[in-house]
Amino acid sequence: MAPEPEPEDGRELYALLHLSPESSDEEIRRAYRQFAQIYHPDKYQDAQMKDVATENFQRIRDAYEILSDENKRQIYDIYGMEGLNSGLELGPKLNKPEEIKRQLEELRRRKEEEKLFVHARSTGSILANISVPQYLDGDGIMGGMGMSSEIELPVSKQNTVTVGGNLVVDGTTGSGAATAVLCHQLSSVSSIDFMATAGLRSLIGVQTFRQISPNSTATSGIALSLRDGSVNLSNGWTRQLSEDTVGNIQLVLGTESNISVGWQKKDEKRSAAGEIKFGTNSFGASAHYTHRFSSKSHGRIAGRVGSTALDFEIGGGRRISEFSTVRMLYNIGIQGVTWRFELNRAGQKLVIPVLLSTDFNALFVTGAFAIPSTLYFLLQTYVVKPYYLRREKQKTLEKMDSLSTQLTEARQAAKKSQRLLEPVSNRKKNKQQESDGLVITKALYGNHKKVKESSQLSEIDDNVASQVLDVTIPLNFLVTEAGQLKLHEGIKKSGIMGFYDPCPGDPKLLLVEYIFHGRQYKVMADDYGALSIPQDIHEI
Repeated sequence: MAPEPEPEDGRELYALLHLSPESSDEEIRRAYRQFAQIYHPDKYQDAQMKDVATENFQRIRDAYEILSDENKRQIYDIYGMEGLNSGLELGPKLNKPEEIKRQLEELRRRKEEEKLFVHARSTGSILANISVPQYLDGDGIMGGMGMSSEIELPVSKQNTVTVGGNLVVDGTTGSGAATAVLCHQLSSVSSIDFMATAGLRSLIGVQTFRQISPNSTATSGIALSLRDGSVNLSNGWTRQLSEDTVGNIQLVLGTESNISVGWQKKDEKRSAAGEIKFGTNSFGASAHYTHRFSSKSHGRIAGRVGSTALDFEIGGGRRISEFSTVRMLYNIGIQGVTWRFELNRAGQKLVIPVLLSTDFNALFVTGAFAIPSTLYFLLQTYVVKPYYLRREKQKTLEKMDSLSTQLTEARQAAKKSQRLLEPVSNRKKNKQQESDGLVITKALYGNHKKVKESSQLSEIDDNVASQVLDVTIPLNFLVTEAGQLKLHEGIKKSGIMGFYDPCPGDPKLLLVEYIFHGRQYKVMADDYGALSIPQDIHEI
């Protein structure tokens, strides 16, 4: 059986109460009472100490409320605080981890569905054709415009309505259409779409989708034209050919019957696609390749050839913000030489094709490609790249400042927590000294390398002080009346009261030097490792 997933918080609640994940209910109650006596706010008159005690007492009480509740404790043991914060609630019969997992996954699925009802998803595009030759002939620079918009709105868990429309203007003529689609989810592997379109091509239709195997899907549809009564039948098959490659076949029977075969391949750095299509009145082939140079920039090359098209395209784009991307493409084909500019932002697209010339003069064709490429290179090298480097540097500095502030605050909180533990810690230490028992003389926690370096020093060096914390007080507090100290396996030590993580992301080490029965001992333990003292093997 596969091991249960480890909670991301390192079982901090167990660390707070100094408990093992196998602790009994009585051990949990006893640990809570011990810490509650130390941190109860009513024990302190000083306002500052009272605030520190209140904050720590709340942490202890929250930990106790979770670990003392059987169902909440089971969820925490499997999924950590994430599972509890998700709102999962269990009935008395759900005692097995498998049952808890199932209900948590079901809750997550419901929450994902609920998100769909909160925000409708919309997409749209605007196309503005600009023609330089037409402008030079005195007929105006605009060669035509088009726009489309679509909004997807969930109406129930199984039903989604999509409404859209488009308008096209070319010279003195124009056309438009409106479309509505109802998608009904029949099961987890199948769905059916009912669609209707009004406008130049008015029609109604039905399309079904089904996953026929783990790697294959199939679609089948029928559409009836309301203008001439013609019927189109369509069938499609898609199969996962490899981890990053998909192949598909599409067959259409009707007034414009055709068959097409295509493939798509996509991985982290590149994507490519190709298609060959044969019809009763036309044929064609197309392909494109996109290479991502970084997380922000990419290049693209594409081509089409067929009975109605012959063109070649090359260009690239760059992400300018979290939701926005710009792209420029150079196209040469039977219509002429064209620049195409695109702006994509959060599902909305603006496309501006600029027809430069219908003549294929070699010098002009070369210049139309070389000039923008050179300008882009110069801007990228001397403007864009330095700007982004400065911005990334600024973000890094801000992040470092924020982390430094958080670590300073966490260190201060740990020190204040130790001040509350100190009176009891000293009483326990004195009692152990009287009986020649276990006394922690030195304990350091922090960066693995720095702790080892500090183990040879009588005092913590200023150069490593920010990455190492003296935890002698909290460990003396955790020594039992029998003169023993035990830190449990799998419990991250930064969660112990009076500790904190001084170097997030770095390997950490705990160094403990102690005296027992008049002899000196020394031991080191990793962040998640168990520690039990005293032991003879630790003797110096």
